Parts: sequence; structure tokens; C-alpha cells
Amino acid sequence: MFKPKIKRMNEFVKFITFNTAKAITLAPFGIYIKDKYLKDEYIINHEKIHWKQEMEMFIIFFYIWYFMEWLWKTGIYGQRAYENLSHEREAFKYTYDLNYLKTRKIYSWIKYLSKSI
Repeated sequence: MFKPKIKRMNEFVKFITFNTAKAITLAPFGIYIKDKYLKDEYIINHEKIHWKQEMEMFIIFFYIWYFMEWLWKTGIYGQRAYENLSHEREAFKYTYDLNYLKTRKIYSWIKYLSKSI
């Protein structure tokens, strides 16, 4: 697997995220971060967790799964669907553990499917 490139968030990425995201991982293109967060090691770590998730799901399956899970959880949690997505739950749980990716097992996000916050 190749390493992600950390990039400044451009106008197109700001547009597709409605300018609300601090950062977003868009494999295979890279991790896009707003200028004021480019040195934030925790935001970078959170996005690198997403990068790993996307790589292990061959990118396209990640996006399909993410969207389908979001639809499903929107029906259950409404506006709290995003924070209950399995990929987000794993990334949020380990955002501040800068060593997590060294020991993370493949498909670790699966254990967050049935749990909610």
C-alpha cells in the first residue's frame, strides 16, 4: 500500500464538503486538510486511519460501504448517523493514539458495526 500525500484543501474539496470539514481522505488522491490544521498531528492521524480503511477495501468498496452504512444509520440515528458509522467510530476512538496504525489489524472497523455511541 502506498502512503497518502497530505495536501492543502483546495476550492473543489471545500465545495464538495460544503466547506465544513477540517480534513477529508479521498483515496487514491490524498488527504486534504484546511491550512490551519496542516500541522495538527491528531487530525492527520484520524485521516491516516481512514486511508488504511480505504486501502484495505480497495477504495471503491470503501465508498460503497460508507454510503450504504450512512443510509442505514441515518434511518436509525438521524442526524447522529455520521458519528455512528463504523469507519468513523474507529478513527475517532484512535485519533489521539499516534501509535495505533503500527498495531492496527486489518478490517478493525468491523467491530464497530453493531455498537453505537
